Amino acid sequence: MRKILYSVLIIILFISCQKEKKENLTAADLIVTNGKIVIMDKNSTIAEAIAVKKGKVLAFGTNEEMLKLKGEQTKVIDANGRTVIPGLNDSHLHLTRGGRFYNAELRWDGVKSLKKALQMLKEQAARTPKGQWVRVVGGWSPFQFEEKRFPTVQEINEATGDVPAFVLFLYSRAWMNKSGLKALKIDENTKPPEGSSYEKGPDGKLTGVFLAEPNPTILYAGIGALPSMTEEQMSNSTRQFYRELNRFGITSGIDAGGGGHVFPKDYGATKKLADQGKMPIRLSYYLFPQNKGSEFEEFQNWIASNKVGHNGEIHLEHGYELEGGGEFLTWSAGDFENFLAPQPMLEDRPSWRNDIKKVIRLHVDSGWPFRIHATYDETIANLLDVIEEVNKETNGKLAKERWLFDHAETVTEPQLKRIKALNGGIAIQSRMAYAGEYFVERYGADKAKYAPPLKLMIKMGIPVGAGTDGTRVASYNPWPALYWMVSGKTVGGMQLSAPDNLLSRQEALFLYTKGSAWVSKEENVKGTLEKGMFADFVLLSDDYFTIEESQIKDLSAVLTVVGGNIVFGDKEFSKLGPASEKAIPEWSPVNFYGGYQK
Repeated sequence: MRKILYSVLIIILFISCQKEKKENLTAADLIVTNGKIVIMDKNSTIAEAIAVKKGKVLAFGTNEEMLKLKGEQTKVIDANGRTVIPGLNDSHLHLTRGGRFYNAELRWDGVKSLKKALQMLKEQAARTPKGQWVRVVGGWSPFQFEEKRFPTVQEINEATGDVPAFVLFLYSRAWMNKSGLKALKIDENTKPPEGSSYEKGPDGKLTGVFLAEPNPTILYAGIGALPSMTEEQMSNSTRQFYRELNRFGITSGIDAGGGGHVFPKDYGATKKLADQGKMPIRLSYYLFPQNKGSEFEEFQNWIASNKVGHNGEIHLEHGYELEGGGEFLTWSAGDFENFLAPQPMLEDRPSWRNDIKKVIRLHVDSGWPFRIHATYDETIANLLDVIEEVNKETNGKLAKERWLFDHAETVTEPQLKRIKALNGGIAIQSRMAYAGEYFVERYGADKAKYAPPLKLMIKMGIPVGAGTDGTRVASYNPWPALYWMVSGKTVGGMQLSAPDNLLSRQEALFLYTKGSAWVSKEENVKGTLEKGMFADFVLLSDDYFTIEESQIKDLSAVLTVVGGNIVFGDKEFSKLGPASEKAIPEWSPVNFYGGYQK
């Protein structure tokens, strides 16, 4: 009898274990119900619920269908009817550099009046300790202010007093107060970098205005002269910035390097997060040479010691990955986008062709993807001559690799045809939303109507990714960028784009999700919420597809999920997300104003 009972018990335990094992194999880790789930597939599917397992989309469908996948350990979240979209992916965002400096910067992003901006400047100066600066480094336009103008040097001096201050507007100009000039020992005898100047008053003395004409080296030098934060502060700053990006629904970003941002030295805070498996965002990065005239040697060293596609962290797949070279490949081929100064021409720099051809050829021979900063059609035409030469010399090898132009505001159809013929792509950003008024003033309203020609790019089937180019020449907030693509308006309300160059909301969102995934060669793993794709998604504060057009720029996330893990929660979901931490140092503007102002 005992043997029979023992056998029955063994059978029951076996069946129970098999049932538990089967449930573990089929049950979801996370289910979101009662939502408007925008899958972003070819059929424009809208689902009611979505299920996640092991960081990827397990299934989507009705509430009833998804709840059948619920197990004992499954977390279920009621979306309360909110719209759910794939996580936003900024195709050109200076993430690692932005993270390094975020805690030290006073952000004017989104501030509605110059009066308020100056008040913030004054308050921050009052709490800034000796030896430190007040710094406003990009992300704003004078046309976003009610006053529709720049601050004056006098206003900045009055607001900051004896505390050194530096205020940057795009890569066009900056203001340094009297205390800042004194601290850096800059006076009327100081020689400015080539292609830039220090503005002087009638008395021959410096006014404190730094002008890029159009070379921004003078602005890079100004930023580079400011005190740096400690390693601990930069780590905290990076975490703060990535949380800020999560707040707006960004789950991925493609880092385009940047001037004054040295690899690998200045990537330490982000790499530390990646090595610890704590990245709240998927980050792909390109390498940007720093030394004018030595770019080829820099890329040689990088290519010899780094592997493209290498994932440098331990938990989040595709969490921290090297993609290639750019956005600058050589400084001699740069066409700076300062619309307050005349258009730069490559013909004025005799070495540009040989310089960039060597670097492009090195990338192609090494199998490295690359991206090139190019604002103007004339620059793109010249660069395409070189790219076509390299493709011919390598028997079409270039056309098999991933490469693209960044920006391309004034690109025309002939150049777009050449880009398409070589399987190239384009990453467009919302720079016109912040500098469009100055573009119109210099080049005319007609040219601004198709700057860039978004609709034509899409019609031609060219891969296009969307982004901001934050944090200096535009805000990092993706929603003003999406609003610009849909409405064609600047942050100051000026109508730029022609009606036939406006994108639908669906088209704009596609460029910010699946389109941007192409830039980092990840379109097969993210950008939609189809089965098997990364479970990166966002519950929005309002319905992007039905709200008034003007409200698009004010959207944000109430829940952000990366790889099935909640990285940000707000409103009714605030307790689900990780707790926020205090910014360091204690006087950081982040502790008093946050980042983007609403």
